[in-house]
Amino acid sequence: MKFTGTLEALLSMPPEEAAPGLLGYYLVSAVGGETVRMRITEVEAYKGEDDPASHTFRGRTARNGSMFGPPGTLYVYRSYGVHNCANTSAGPEGVGWGILIRAGEVVEGDWIARRRRGRADQLTDGPGKVTQALGIGLDLDGTDLLSNQPPIWLEPGSAPSVIVSTPRVGISKAADRPWRFVAAVSASK
Repeated sequence: MKFTGTLEALLSMPPEEAAPGLLGYYLVSAVGGETVRMRITEVEAYKGEDDPASHTFRGRTARNGSMFGPPGTLYVYRSYGVHNCANTSAGPEGVGWGILIRAGEVVEGDWIARRRRGRADQLTDGPGKVTQALGIGLDLDGTDLLSNQPPIWLEPGSAPSVIVSTPRVGISKAADRPWRFVAAVSASK
């Protein structure tokens, strides 16, 4: 069912409920004065102390502090020392819940994304690729994604007609939870 409230209300919900509602929204980056707009097509929910796969499972630290911020706070972290990943905080402020933005479709600024990625294909089909294509660095950790202003923000979009829920990927703890949500292309298209 499509969520019809505000983005702030959506992100105030538990992450496993909010995550599928985030599909179809746009993540817009104006980093360095160059705009890239990406439709979000894949996300994963993480639920703090109730979720051993969450960065906030053991509580608040200097590294994960943004996940405890108000709904819509950007949490950027370095994964395996190789690439950055971007999340938005979800749920009430102080709980450490979040939604990982795993993939999307670039709808504006594809030449910028291609230049940043150093390739013409597979621009945003993974969390590290998303941050690279949109120019999201660790310096943006803590940014308010609900601000509707640079350097990065979320904009409303159209909800996908089909959403598939699967277990999360790339984790070893609580991997069986069906908290990965993907906007699927319907067979009629």
